[in-house]
Amino acid sequence: MDHMTNPQSPSKVLHISLWVAQVLLALGLLYGGSMKLFQPADTLAAQWPWTAQVPLSLVKLTGVVDFLGAAGLLLPAWLRIRPALTPVAALGVLVLMLCAILFHVVRGEVAVIGINVFFAVLAAWVAWGRFRKVPLAAP
Repeated sequence: MDHMTNPQSPSKVLHISLWVAQVLLALGLLYGGSMKLFQPADTLAAQWPWTAQVPLSLVKLTGVVDFLGAAGLLLPAWLRIRPALTPVAALGVLVLMLCAILFHVVRGEVAVIGINVFFAVLAAWVAWGRFRKVPLAAP
């Protein structure tokens, strides 16, 4: 195949798409985590009513887990320190999103699970791609 007609190899495209997914996931997790950790409880409850119906400690714990997930998705790969932890973090985020989906379905909040499903798909994509040993060099 001529290099001029296909300048990007499939593995390079996969690599870039995985980085995009990792960054999107991390940004979403950092947003959610910062909301849960730093917003006043009444402000948070106005946006996410479930936070007023569970113990505040659970809300804060999920905020910490969100931050850890974001760090695990980006830092090992970006710093090239134990990059094998990146797909493990992606699996952790996948489990977190599946738990969130189940939580909202059980509470009858089916309309709000879309973002959790989106993040679950992204996390599954990252785990699959990074476990395939796609190079983790920074974009």
